[in-house]
Amino acid sequence: MRRLIYLIATLPAVAMAQGWGNVGKPQEEVFSWAKWWTEPMFGGTWMAWTRASLGFFLFIFGAIALMAILEWRQPGGNERDGVLGLTTTRGDRLFIGLLGSAYIMLAWLGLIGAPIWAPAVIASAWIAFCFWKV
Repeated sequence: MRRLIYLIATLPAVAMAQGWGNVGKPQEEVFSWAKWWTEPMFGGTWMAWTRASLGFFLFIFGAIALMAILEWRQPGGNERDGVLGLTTTRGDRLFIGLLGSAYIMLAWLGLIGAPIWAPAVIASAWIAFCFWKV
């Protein structure tokens, strides 16, 4: 019982040592690229458009447009047999690359957490590998 009383008596000191005494106090504003990249661009819309989500959608639409241009220039999708033993077209390789990149990002977030710059580099290398060898 005596240990419980000591524990309860020391809890406020532990909480203050961890910074809980600053909760609710205004903090000084420091510019951060991570915050700038993920803060909402517009207010009052149904979706929180951030620069990151805008960049993602622009990348997807750009990839689809590039695939359409390449299909127009060379119809048929440039079929070939890759290292996975599949006969793939450009669209197949894009899909496999994007799907693998999503798994890389989710695995990194689940196992390691933020920041996600390293898995972005790994995912980019995976997409390059998919277009080169798959």
